[in-house]
Amino acid sequence: MLIKKNVLLIIVFLALTGLAVAQPTIGIPAIKNYTHADYNAATEIWDVNQDKNGILYFANDEGLLSFDGSYWKTYQMPNKASIKSVAVDPSGRIYCGGQDEIGYFFPDKDGILKFHSLKNLLPQKARQFADIWNIVLFNNEVFFRTIECIFELKDNELKTFDAPGGWRLLSKAGSQLYAEDKDSGLMIFKSGQWQHCCGASPTAELQVTGIIDYKKDTLLVTTLKKGLFLMTGSSLIKKSTAIDNILNNDLVTCTKKIADDRYAVGSVAKGLFIIDGKGNLVERLSINEGLQNNNIHAVLIDHDKNLWLGLENGLDFINYNTSVKHIYIDKENQVKSNAAIVFNKKLFIGTSNGLYSIPLDQQKDISKSKGIFTGVGNTKGQVYNLSEIDHNLALAHQDGAMLLRNNRAEPITTGQGAWMFKPIPNSNDIIISTYTGLQLVKNVNGNFTSAGKIEGIYESLSTIARDNTNTIWASHPYRGIYKIQLSPDKKKIIIYTQYTEKNGLPSILNNQVYFIKNKIIAGTEKGIFEYSAVKNKFIRSAWFNPIFGDATIEYLTEDKGGNIWFISNQRVGVVDFTKPSANKPYNVVYFPEMAGQMVKGSGFIYPYDAENIFVGSANGIFHLNYRQYIATERTMNVLLTTVKTIAEKDSLIFGGYFMKNNKITDVQYTKHIPTVTNHWNSFHFEYSSTLFAQKSNEEFTYKLIGFDKDWSKWSPKTEKDYTNLPYGTYTFSIKARNNLGNASAPVSYTFKVEPASYQTAWAYFFYVLMITCAIFWAARAQHKKFKAHEKRHEDEQKRLQYLHSLELDRNEKEIIALKNDNLETELNYKNKELATVTMHLVDRGRLLLNIKDELMVLTKRLNIPDPLYQFRSVFKLLSDTDKNNDDWNHFAIYFDQVHNNFLSTMKTKFPGLSSTDLKLCAYLRLNLTSKEIAQLLNISLKGVEISRYRVRKKLNLSTDVHLYDFLIDITN
Repeated sequence: MLIKKNVLLIIVFLALTGLAVAQPTIGIPAIKNYTHADYNAATEIWDVNQDKNGILYFANDEGLLSFDGSYWKTYQMPNKASIKSVAVDPSGRIYCGGQDEIGYFFPDKDGILKFHSLKNLLPQKARQFADIWNIVLFNNEVFFRTIECIFELKDNELKTFDAPGGWRLLSKAGSQLYAEDKDSGLMIFKSGQWQHCCGASPTAELQVTGIIDYKKDTLLVTTLKKGLFLMTGSSLIKKSTAIDNILNNDLVTCTKKIADDRYAVGSVAKGLFIIDGKGNLVERLSINEGLQNNNIHAVLIDHDKNLWLGLENGLDFINYNTSVKHIYIDKENQVKSNAAIVFNKKLFIGTSNGLYSIPLDQQKDISKSKGIFTGVGNTKGQVYNLSEIDHNLALAHQDGAMLLRNNRAEPITTGQGAWMFKPIPNSNDIIISTYTGLQLVKNVNGNFTSAGKIEGIYESLSTIARDNTNTIWASHPYRGIYKIQLSPDKKKIIIYTQYTEKNGLPSILNNQVYFIKNKIIAGTEKGIFEYSAVKNKFIRSAWFNPIFGDATIEYLTEDKGGNIWFISNQRVGVVDFTKPSANKPYNVVYFPEMAGQMVKGSGFIYPYDAENIFVGSANGIFHLNYRQYIATERTMNVLLTTVKTIAEKDSLIFGGYFMKNNKITDVQYTKHIPTVTNHWNSFHFEYSSTLFAQKSNEEFTYKLIGFDKDWSKWSPKTEKDYTNLPYGTYTFSIKARNNLGNASAPVSYTFKVEPASYQTAWAYFFYVLMITCAIFWAARAQHKKFKAHEKRHEDEQKRLQYLHSLELDRNEKEIIALKNDNLETELNYKNKELATVTMHLVDRGRLLLNIKDELMVLTKRLNIPDPLYQFRSVFKLLSDTDKNNDDWNHFAIYFDQVHNNFLSTMKTKFPGLSSTDLKLCAYLRLNLTSKEIAQLLNISLKGVEISRYRVRKKLNLSTDVHLYDFLIDITN
C-alpha cells in the first residue's frame, strides 16, 4: 500500500513538474485564419514559401496559390495536378510539381506567371511519377522528391535517384543535403551520390520528419514518433524536451528554426510547439489559442519574422514578431477584463467572473512570463476596479469593496456593489463610489473599516475623480456629472452641483470625469470638455480639442511619464509627449491591432510601464510592449500586383512582376512600356503591401501622372479604376504608409494609350488635307457664291430700282391723284360757288322780272296812265341792275378757273363771239336749261334759240355736231 502511495506521489510530482516545465508564455500573438473560402481553392495547404518581394506561395491541391497581402491568385498546372511542395530560388523561379509534371512558374515580359515544364528533361521511363513532396534548393541545384525517386536539376539536366525502399524526406541543414529512405534510413548527398550518414545507427525505424540547424555543427532532428534528436557528425543523441510526453502521443510532421534559440515543431493533432534550445516550451499554438486545425503540414518564417502555418484545413498567420499580444485568463471560458494591476510580483486581472492572478518571473515584458492563471477566493462575479492603497490591494466588486488577504478577498463594505476607490491625501479616508452613492472607508494602520454611507446623494456613480481642493467629482452614465462638497469629517455631503447640457456638456449621456493635467475634464460623445471655475460650467477644452476634436471619448488615463492613453470610437491610442512631432509637442499613436475589441462602456487601460500596457478586452486582456512597438523598424513596401484593361472583357496587361532581360527587377524596364489601343482606355489597378502583420495599419495613396494633379487622400482601399482615358502616356504611382507615419517609396507603372484611328498622325494629315481642300472648295464656292450674290445683288438693285421707279410712278400717280382730288375738290367747290353765283343770277333775274311784271300789273290795276313813263326811274334801275356786269365778271373768273379758261379760249379761238354769245356758251357748258338761260340773259325762250343758232353759225358747226359736246371738248 505504501509503495502504491509512493508511486502515485512520484507520478503526481512528475506530472506537476512536467506541467510547470511545459507551461507556455501567457502572451499569445494575434492569429489570422484564412479558410478555403478566402483563397478559393482546396482546403489543405501543403507547403509555404516566399519570394524576395514578400509575395507568398502555397502548395494546394488545386495548384499554386499566391498571396500579396490583399489578393489571392491561383495558377494551375498544365495537367491540373495537385501541388504538394513549392520552392522559390533567388531569381524568382517558383519550382513545383505534381503527378507526371515538374517545372517552375516564372513571369513573362508582362509580369504574368507562366508555367515552364521540365518534364522533357527526364528520361522517357521516368516521366511517370507520383506527387512531389519536397523541393530543395542546394548549391545552385534543385532537388525534387517523390516517393519513388529524387530528381536533381543541374545545368538544365534532370538526373534521377531511385529509392531503395521509398524516399520519405528531403531537407537541407547546414551546408548539407539530407534524405531519408524507408529502408536505408537517413542519407546525405555527397559527390553526386546518396550515402549513409549515421554509419551503423538504425535510423530507418526513426522515420525522420525534419532536419534543421541547431548550434554550430549540431543539427536538430525530428522524428515521426520518437521525439527529437541531436545529430553531430554521424552520431544521433536523443534530445529531451518539455514536450516529449505530448509528442510521444502524437506525430511530428515538420520543424523549422524560426529565430535564434527558437524552434517550431508541428504535429498532426496537438498543433504547433515553439521550444528553446534547452527544450523548454516557449509557446504552444493550437485550436485553443485560435488555430483552425491542429494538423500542421508546413511552417514558414517570413521576412518580418512572423509565422505561416499550412494546415490540413486552411492557413493561419501568426503575428509572432509583434508588440501586441493577447492574454487569455481562461481559455475554456471567455471572460471580459475590467481591471488589471501588478502587485507583489503578481499580475492580477479583474474579470466578469472574478479576480485572477499569475506569478511573474524576471521578464521585463510580462507577456513573456510563463504560468497559469488561478482564481482568487471569494471573488466570483464582476470585478470593476483594482487599486493599490497603502501597500494593500483593494478591489471594487459587484458585492462591495474588498481587500486581498492571503490570496483571498475579504469584504470591507457589503450591501451594494462598489465601482472605484479614491483615497484622500494626508488622511485615513478613502471614498468609494457604489451602486447607491458614496461610501467612506477608514484606513488605520492597514486596517480598512467601513465608516458608513455618505449621505446626500443616491445615485450609481461609476467614475469618480478628486481635484487639488479634495472636491469629489463623479459621473453618472445617464444624468451628467456631479461636483460634491463633503463635510470636514467626510460623513455627509454639504452640497452638490449637477452639470448637464445646461452647464456646457453636449449631453447628459455617457460622460466620464477625470483629473488629468491638473484639470477636471469630461470625456463625452463630442470630445473633451474642461471645467471652468470662473464660469462654473464645462467648456470645450482648448488644450485637448486639437487632439480629439469631436471624437467620442470612452476612457482616459495618464501614465507615469505624463502620456495620455485613451479609448476613442473603439480605438486605442496614446498622446505621447516623449516623441513630439514636427509642429506639435506630442505625437498621437493609434494601435489598430486592438481596434473594435474593447467592451463598449467598460473599457480600461492600465499603463504599468512602457513595456507593459494592459488594455481591457471582451475576451481576456491585451498586452502592449509600447517601447518595442515604437522602436520596431517598420520599413513599408508596396507592390503593384495587377493592371487590367477594361472593355467588353477584362484583359490582364501586367501580372505584378517587373521584367528586364528575362529577370525580375524592382522597377519597370523603360523598353517594356505597354501600349494599348484606344478601345482599351479604361484601367483597373490592384496594389498591396506584404507587411502582413500591419494590414489594419496600412493606407495607400496613388496618382496617375498625366491625369491626376495631386496625390489622392490616404485610404485603405487596394484598388483603383480609371475609365475613358484620352490617348497619351501615363504613369500610375502608388505609396503605402502605416499608423506610425512610415511611408514606402513609390512604385510606378508607365503605359500608353494609342490615339483612336481618327486621332493618328495620318488621320491629322488627312484632316489637314481635307480641311485645305475644304477651304479651297469653300473659297471657290464662296467666290462663285459671291459672284452669284453680286449678280443677284445687281438684279436685285435693278429690281429695286424698277420697283423704286414703280414706286415713284405710283407715288407720282398718287400725288397726281391727290392733286386731281384736290383739283376736283377745288373744282367742286368752285362749281358750287359757280352754281351759287349762277343761281343767284337766275334768282335775281327772276326777281327783277317778277318785280317788273308786278309793277306792270299794279299800274294796270291802278289804271295809272303811261306806267313806263311814270315809273321810268324804277324800270331804269331794274334795267341797270340787270345790265350790271359785276356779277358776270365774277362769274367769268370762277368759270375760267373751273373750266380750264373756257371763256378765254373761246375768245381766242372765236374772236367774233360777242359777250352775249360767250355768256350763252358758258351757260350751255353748265348744261343749263333754255328757261334758265333766258332768265339769266333776260330774254325770251325764242331769243335763246335764236342766240343758239347764231352761235353755231359763228362756230361753223355742222348740224350733226351737238353744241354742248363741242363746248365740252373745246378745252380738253
